[in-house]
Amino acid sequence: MSVFGDIMSKIFRHPQAKAAPRPAPQAAPAAAAPSPAPAAAQAAAEAPAVDVGAVLEVMAKDNGQQLNWRQSIVDLLKLLSIDSSLANRKALAAELGYSGDTEDSAAMNIWLHKAVMQKLAENGGIVPDSLR
Repeated sequence: MSVFGDIMSKIFRHPQAKAAPRPAPQAAPAAAAPSPAPAAAQAAAEAPAVDVGAVLEVMAKDNGQQLNWRQSIVDLLKLLSIDSSLANRKALAAELGYSGDTEDSAAMNIWLHKAVMQKLAENGGIVPDSLR
């Protein structure tokens, strides 16, 4: 399984992952012609939404460590019991399409946290703006 797949699995399959009402879709501009949605996008749109922030809060309360998971990709991975090594973060960066210098781990880590939260939102997660 991919690193991001592990992240999604840990959050979306957590016992506290309750389906939340999905926000209403934004209306498309009148000039835009409707296009058929790819099957994966359509399935994600029909799947129940998971409140990512709430699940991570519960996990943080159950965890004995003080982790800065709201801002740190390393701490987020630790919270999820996923390998937070540089090699695994580089693999995640490659998986999510990071085009920066992976030797600049600080910049990569900031990008990774934002990209993970964005990708969770794209895959049916309700991610609060404070985590994006």
